[in-house]
Order: sequence, then C-alpha cells, then structure tokens
Amino acid sequence: MATAPEVQGRTGRVVVRPLRRRDRAAAVERLRDRARDDLFLLDLVRQIGAGASADVAAEVLGAWRGANLVGVASLRPTLVIESQIERPVLEALLGPLSDLGSGLVRTEVGATAVLWERLAARGRRALVDRRETSLVLERAALRATSPTRGVAIRVAGPADLEPLVEAARASLREEGRPDPFIGDPRGFRRWVAARLPRALLAEQAGEVSWVGYADVRLDEGWLLQGIYTWPAWRRRGLAAAGVTALCQIAFAAGAEHVQLSVVEGNVPAHSLYEHLGFRPHSTLRTLLFI
Repeated sequence: MATAPEVQGRTGRVVVRPLRRRDRAAAVERLRDRARDDLFLLDLVRQIGAGASADVAAEVLGAWRGANLVGVASLRPTLVIESQIERPVLEALLGPLSDLGSGLVRTEVGATAVLWERLAARGRRALVDRRETSLVLERAALRATSPTRGVAIRVAGPADLEPLVEAARASLREEGRPDPFIGDPRGFRRWVAARLPRALLAEQAGEVSWVGYADVRLDEGWLLQGIYTWPAWRRRGLAAAGVTALCQIAFAAGAEHVQLSVVEGNVPAHSLYEHLGFRPHSTLRTLLFI
C-alpha cells in the first residue's frame, strides 16, 4: 500500500502509513466518540487484523503527527474519510487516496469534493455521483410499525440466496449503477452469500417480498443498508415493518443508535423513515469512479 509524502502543518508534519493491528485500539478510541459520523469507518478499523472473511479486506490509512494519530481514512472496500478532519491532515491523506484507479467513495460532502477534484484531474470518470442524507434513530424515538396479517419477518438463510441476488441486482439498476453480476456472477453470488447472516426478510404468500441488511453491528450503532422491496409488493407497509424489526433487534442487542441513508430526492423513503422516528444527521456524497 502506498503512503503519502509528509505534509507540514501548523503544529508539525503529518505522516501517513497503513494502520496495523497494533494501531487498532488508538484508531477505535479516536472514532468511537463520533460514531454517528464515522460508524462505517469505525467498523472497518475494527476489522484490521481480525481475520475478517470478506472478499475484500479492509485497508485503512492512519495520519500521524509524531506519536499521535490525527486522522483515519479507508482505501478499500469503500473510500471513507474521517469526519471533521483538519485540512493539513486531509491534504496528507489525499496523496494515496488520489492514486486509486477506481473505487467507491462514500464520505462527507466537503471532503469528497476536495478528493474528487484531485481524482478528476488525474482523468478519473464518475459512473455514479449523488448525495445522500444520513438519518439517525435513537432508541426512545422509534415509532414501531407491525407487519400486516400474513407477513412473516425472518432471518435470511442459504435457500434465499437466489432471490436476494436478484434483489441486489435490481436495486443497483434502480440506482443507475453498473451490474457486477454480468462480469462476475460467481463473485457477486459469493458477495451476497456473505451478507446472508446480516439480512432480514419479509415473506408473504410464500414469496420473499422485502429485504434489509444490518451491515454494521456495533454497540456504538447499527448501519442498515440494501433495503429493497420487490416492485409487486410495494406500498403495503413491508419496508416500515421490516426496518422496525431491524431496529428492535439492534436496540435489544445494545446498540446506541441505528442509522441509514437515503438518496436526495427520494421523498417517499425520507417520509417513511421520518415516520419511524429517524432524523437527518449529515449529508454524504457517493462516487463510483473509474
């Protein structure tokens, strides 16, 4: 993994290097107090040296000023930059981050804008460029919705793989993103299969009709992603009931909050989650580039 040149800031030079297992505790301590802003990055840091079984191992950079860790950013599987980062520290991290030939960026809008300026100058092209609103739910704010008669909500199992593969592909198409299944069907199935233990399903009339994933499950918070309702079953309250169930599981497990994000302009989704008790927290920018 490449490292950045040293950058001189007002309070001393900043040196960037990959985070190792020995650095994990310091990085967790740095991010824990801002879990609502940096939950996904916190989860990636906790995977360092932990023998994670994901297809793409987490690669995380640390920015150091002397012996002090002053910034964190991930390269893979998703490029995420720590929130509220000092500009000299961001400049130091931009070196290796700007070297990537392709990837997925998902971070705060200001830092993404600075990074994308560097990437675009190097000839990178955006396949997806959108803003998302991060929404946060506190335990006491949850306004639970129960499933309607005939709807069963359950944990996903191996027998659900094929419908969930199709749901993941359909969700990507609806978002205007490329379909990785076309180039690597085995790899895509393997990716979905790895997420099965984190998936909750709604089933009705013998058909899987809704799915949602709790991809990050930390005491500091749970992050929900991949929420999808099959078109034939939409507007029947499945998403409200399914997300309610995920949130109840999260809070029963001790999570301090639950968060998810919604693409700007998706008014029905915003309304649904606000009805459940979620409130806007921050604005993210997602870039898929080559």
